[in-house]
Amino acid sequence: MKKARGIGSLLAATMLALSMVVSGAANVAAASSGTGEAKGKVFNYGTMAYGVAMGNVGVNPHEGYSGWSTIRYGVGETLFKFNAAMELEPWLAKGYERIDPYTIRIDLRDDVFFSNGEKMTGESVKACLEHLLAAHNRAPKDLQIKSITAHGQSVTITSEAKVPALLNYLSDPYGAIINMKAGISEDKNVVGTGPYVATQISDTEISLVANGQYWNGTPKIDRINIKSITDGDTLTMALQSGEIDAAQGLPYASLQLFRSDDRYKINSASTSRVYQACMNYKSEVIQDDAVRKAIAMGIDKEGFTSVLLQGNGSPTVGPFPANFKFGGDAVKGEPYDIEGAKQVLETAGWVDSDGDGIREKGGHKLTIDWLTYTSRQELPLLAESVQATLKLAGMDVKVNATDNSKDFLKAGKWDVYASAFVAAPTGDPQYYFTTHVVASSDYNRGGYYNDMVEKLVESLGNEFDPAKRGELAVKISQQILDDHAYAYASHLKMSLVMKEGVTGFVAHPSDYYEITANLDKNE
Repeated sequence: MKKARGIGSLLAATMLALSMVVSGAANVAAASSGTGEAKGKVFNYGTMAYGVAMGNVGVNPHEGYSGWSTIRYGVGETLFKFNAAMELEPWLAKGYERIDPYTIRIDLRDDVFFSNGEKMTGESVKACLEHLLAAHNRAPKDLQIKSITAHGQSVTITSEAKVPALLNYLSDPYGAIINMKAGISEDKNVVGTGPYVATQISDTEISLVANGQYWNGTPKIDRINIKSITDGDTLTMALQSGEIDAAQGLPYASLQLFRSDDRYKINSASTSRVYQACMNYKSEVIQDDAVRKAIAMGIDKEGFTSVLLQGNGSPTVGPFPANFKFGGDAVKGEPYDIEGAKQVLETAGWVDSDGDGIREKGGHKLTIDWLTYTSRQELPLLAESVQATLKLAGMDVKVNATDNSKDFLKAGKWDVYASAFVAAPTGDPQYYFTTHVVASSDYNRGGYYNDMVEKLVESLGNEFDPAKRGELAVKISQQILDDHAYAYASHLKMSLVMKEGVTGFVAHPSDYYEITANLDKNE
């Protein structure tokens, strides 16, 4: 085995080589192995999830969040992927061996070809990952890779520190394997291994053709047109008129229309995007555990999801959804119980002495400043629901729904901050805890601290066994709930709406996988 060179020198050499290759970006457009005249089945897809505002224009996975487009639209694939339970399964890889806590060997499939006909090898995967580390803004911190070596149909990765979730991070869309010899075109196109090849790309549209070199079956659709439609009514009318065959991101009111029309069908999946309420421990009123507990008891999760979200959410107890082994009923939280919330507050000395319906203690009214933002349509609805239910318990909830919420967070002018966050984008629990509940967390906006949580999260960072990681995740989540540091309302349910004749178009909890070789339509 050759001695691994330092990643810095390797990246410098890679970047120099790539600067020479990218000038031949026409290779990317030619990767479709004979596009010819447009014939066969055509699938037209309208979505709210593509565009400049989303940071995912183009299909270059090494730029921002464009990897989501690479994977979603069938241009690229990762070494491993997630199943419906968000557990890792081999994809371009066939397996792996963890050599020591810092080193892992990944064995690659021997039958995978890029869409330009070149075989995927250890060297091509190495070149791709090295460019990812040089170009991407999140990957280096996640992966912490020190060196990569290639050996035929395998790559060996050595990390700077223990990274138990390395394979999960490599399954993030930024980990899509692309052919660096073909380069990256000016319109952000690449040569991947997926069932489709992008032939035209703009800020609002992507045109795809079937990949005649696809290693995992023959794509059933010949051409696919993806169009960004960011107005809900326009997207609805495009599906109703037949302009598109399927849609993602329809307004909730429109979903109800298609549910009652047998010419269409809806496929949905609960994602890990959680609607959560963070308690501000710097607020005097929130420092009272009875108040935090009463807030948790006063959130009508069933009503929020069934009425206000019209069934487009799944009530949750903790940060992770029920399709995760460490989510759902694995933890216990406060039930919706207004009478119970009243008793908790009464016992803690919060009483309504003047009969105006709002409790007081020590001469102070029980007023809660509820901060949230409007760019996610669900959050103002949650604020509306909580304002009504907590009033029944004797709390005056004052809602500040503003997209300038960061200014109010910085100023500390809030008691509860409600937000949406993808808790486990790579199927692993550590990401949520390290971003939200330890003292050094970027999103620990409420200043929550628990010594046991700190130690458990540290243990999670050194634990490689999946079952034990799950057990640690449950313990941490339970402690957060017992402390009433966060209250969780719902997980977003992602829905794909399509004509009745469309098959093989399935929503996934990761929100990554949409277009596959199984996609088909019957006219």
